[in-house]
Amino acid sequence: MGIQEAIEGKKQWRAQMARVKALPPDYRIVYKEIQKYVFKVGVLESLGEPPLSGIADFFEEGAAAGKGALELIGADVAAFCDDLLEESRT
Repeated sequence: MGIQEAIEGKKQWRAQMARVKALPPDYRIVYKEIQKYVFKVGVLESLGEPPLSGIADFFEEGAAAGKGALELIGADVAAFCDDLLEESRT
């Protein structure tokens, strides 16, 4: 990874974190829990995007629809993460 790629990756990560901070509190809490779990167990494969950018998109859509975070992913955050990791490996 070159310096330019590292700089661009950092910019993308900061932009994603700004999006997460704009989410309702329940979404921010769940996002942080997903982030901790995924980084502890294994990083998602991403195609030039920051890890979990799809989750940020998913959460923004859910918040815009007026749904709670747990309505989208279910009550078991770890099970959601396991499914997410399994899908990313296939």
